[in-house]
Amino acid sequence: MSINSHSILKRQVTNEESLVTCPAFKSHRRKNYSWLRHGVLSWFGCWVFLICLLLSTTGYSRNLTSRPAVVNIGALFTFESSIGRVAKIAIQEAVKDVNANSSILRGTKLNVDVRNSNCSGFLGMVEALRFMETDIVAIIGPQSSVVARIISHVANQLQVPLLSFAATDPSLNSLQFPFFVQTTQSDLHQMAAISDVVDYYGWKQVTAIYIDDDYGRNGMSALGDKLAERRCRISYKVGVPPDSGVNGTDILDMLIKVASMESRVIVLHVNPDVGFEVFSVANRLQMMGNGWVWIATNWLSSVLDSASPLPSETMDSIQGVLFLRQHTPDSDRKRAFYSRWRKLTGGSLGLNSYGLYAYDSVWLIAHAIDAFFNQGGIISFSNDSRLRSVKDSGLHLEAMSIFDDGKLLLNNILQSDLVGLTGRIKFDTERSLILPAYDVNNVFGTGFKRIGYWSNYSGLTVVPPEMLYTKPPNRSSANQELYKVIWPGDTLFTPRGWAFANNGKQLRIGVPLRVSFREFVSQARGTDTFKGFCIDVFTSAITLLPYPVQYQFIPFGDGKNNPSYTELVYKITTGLFDAVVGDVAIVTNRTKILDFTQPYVASGLVVVAPFRKSNSGAWAFLGPFSARLWIVTGCFFFVVGLVVWILEHRINDEFRGPPKRQIITVIWFSLSTLFSTHRENTMSTLARFVLLIWLFVVLIINSNYTASLTSILTVHQLSSHIKGIESLKESDEPVGYQGSARSGSWVENLQKVAGVSHFQVTLP
Repeated sequence: MSINSHSILKRQVTNEESLVTCPAFKSHRRKNYSWLRHGVLSWFGCWVFLICLLLSTTGYSRNLTSRPAVVNIGALFTFESSIGRVAKIAIQEAVKDVNANSSILRGTKLNVDVRNSNCSGFLGMVEALRFMETDIVAIIGPQSSVVARIISHVANQLQVPLLSFAATDPSLNSLQFPFFVQTTQSDLHQMAAISDVVDYYGWKQVTAIYIDDDYGRNGMSALGDKLAERRCRISYKVGVPPDSGVNGTDILDMLIKVASMESRVIVLHVNPDVGFEVFSVANRLQMMGNGWVWIATNWLSSVLDSASPLPSETMDSIQGVLFLRQHTPDSDRKRAFYSRWRKLTGGSLGLNSYGLYAYDSVWLIAHAIDAFFNQGGIISFSNDSRLRSVKDSGLHLEAMSIFDDGKLLLNNILQSDLVGLTGRIKFDTERSLILPAYDVNNVFGTGFKRIGYWSNYSGLTVVPPEMLYTKPPNRSSANQELYKVIWPGDTLFTPRGWAFANNGKQLRIGVPLRVSFREFVSQARGTDTFKGFCIDVFTSAITLLPYPVQYQFIPFGDGKNNPSYTELVYKITTGLFDAVVGDVAIVTNRTKILDFTQPYVASGLVVVAPFRKSNSGAWAFLGPFSARLWIVTGCFFFVVGLVVWILEHRINDEFRGPPKRQIITVIWFSLSTLFSTHRENTMSTLARFVLLIWLFVVLIINSNYTASLTSILTVHQLSSHIKGIESLKESDEPVGYQGSARSGSWVENLQKVAGVSHFQVTLP
């Protein structure tokens, strides 16, 4: 019995439809239907009925335990698109290879029913409903994310797995569509790759041009999330109508708005027709020159791979563009299929990555069906009871049937683990292909070159990702690398990614109008410009930013008295100012309402006291030592000379002679040790030991004298006895500080914390 008759037998049918599968009974029923309806049946007819019933039951039981001869699957995509032309050939070749392989399906042939969706959600839904009338166990496609979202609702109700090789909308992997399986890389990973590229070159803002449908909007949502993880953002988004009615004038108006924005980094996430029209108009507006950055998603790679070489005017319009392509590891099997592809197409049609994913999708279904049969699965269908109410509506929806074991086949698909042309095919817990990776390419000349790779495992590298999977993951910024890029305008210099916008918002920067200490900040007389140390720090920091910031200084105060800094800071919270530049002290109550930058001037307690005028006259050399110290030092000189004389005069002739000579010798010897110029030699060991100690003492005296004299002659001496906070608290001398009763200076808080009560405000 064929698979179709088998499936019909398993359906939940009415009394009038039962047991009509027997060929003999069908003929008999047509001739004698009126007899059966009126309860008139001949004995001959009864015997025929019983025989047919036995034959049908016997055939049905045999099909429960054997594999069917044919398993039907569907394929739904747009035939005339760059992806569809490649996918159609790839799917047909995959079916041939599966049927020619005796190790899979083992006697059962795979039959594919290919239908055209024309990239229309309505037509795609119609074709999907027609599939459900022909006992299809799985559907490959569609290629459009919009069509996939619509058909997924049908697949969910009728429990038919839907495997898409080109629908990359990241939201399709949600729990809302349990029977939808992405057999290609999700845009969630593609947007992560774009975010890493943006962060790698130091750009902070991008402009996004996207197709305004589920595919484009959800892609931009994923891009915004990934950019936010790297402290970047989409500064401006503009949607393109998804229908074909968009024309060059609409795109011209759109790009004029884009050109007036600050960001010069543009992410283009559209379909090929719109994408090339955008590039053509951008060329006319000189938006493909120096300073601009264009990043296209993988729609561009599908065209360049399948239709290359493109016309020269088209290639000229995309020079310097970066684009991504799904990375597929190199292998002998992949190279053999490329060679086979060239023979099939005669070189008229190139093979893009979507064709490889379409080919692997067929093998994925074949392996899942084989495992399905090994587990005792039965291809059977039953009518949906909810559709009986529309039986007489003329739509014939009652012909659609539910795949009874669809969940079992879906589980086998999700648990598959095989190697195809695109590498390892295995799904993670989020139902996405493991180890996502992309090639990063750069268009130049008549073709393009690969400047690196991106993978979820190692980020941006110039080494194929499969060579890094055996090593520990390293996503550090120092490990990210790409080759040199030829940017728009035929330059190797990396664009800064921004320009001053014509309609950008200016930040309102509050600046205090100081009366004292104008070196910090002051307004130039008769102008709106400001100068000072704080202004110089601010402008220097602005120039280091990788993106433009427009601002205007707004004075605060009457110019006669120093303004209240607490009130100035509070104006930020009310929205009057966006920021404040000035010598604003960081105190506790201010940090509770706003954020401060890192301090660029150290604050602390500094005592300013008058200094004592140093004596630099003729007797200044006596200043280092006091009179008592001079007397003690002289006594030591005499005592040391006397001790050495006592130890030496009995054995050393130089210490002998008349008393007058000996006294002179003692005095001379002791004084000459100060400069190490003594002429007398010591012979006694004990005298030498005393002399050694004395020479060390003389060295210390010389050093202290020299240092003290230098300090006296070069450094002013403070006359204040205040050395720190403790001596300040003990002192009752008045201490002045600059400020006012409303200044909010931290010195005011010091009065309360340290208990110092004798501060006095001395400056306004």
